[in-house]
Amino acid sequence: MHIRPANAADARPLCELLNEIIALGGTTALKPLNKADMITWIVSNPAQYAFLMAEDARGQALGFQAIGPRDTLPPTACDIATFTRSGKAQLGIGSALFKATEKQAHALGYQWINASILTHNTGGQAYYQSRGFEPYKHTTERVFMRFLLH
Repeated sequence: MHIRPANAADARPLCELLNEIIALGGTTALKPLNKADMITWIVSNPAQYAFLMAEDARGQALGFQAIGPRDTLPPTACDIATFTRSGKAQLGIGSALFKATEKQAHALGYQWINASILTHNTGGQAYYQSRGFEPYKHTTERVFMRFLLH
């Protein structure tokens, strides 16, 4: 497995990966994206955003992780989104992505990372908790977890 920054040429396979997850339901509040939407997300302001992808030896997209600012967070925090190909969980993809994403968050000057997870997405909550995220806020729909960068 190889972790690298995504680029506009990766938009189609990453869009397909994400839309497959959305179609399965239950783990994200995102709506399906088209290729143009994904390109916009990938090439967002590099001074504030990082978009990393995991791929196998053949170059097939296994997952991605993105961080960036969010209107509801202070400027010292970034929001994180993590997606792995259906059926590929438990293969270390999320761990490898987070190791690289944590470095990017430091480089971008963030002090902490926020994860906003649907309350019924227990797998997502377990993933972030296993990375060291701690819950700090709950609503009826979401659990908010924080990872402090050192």
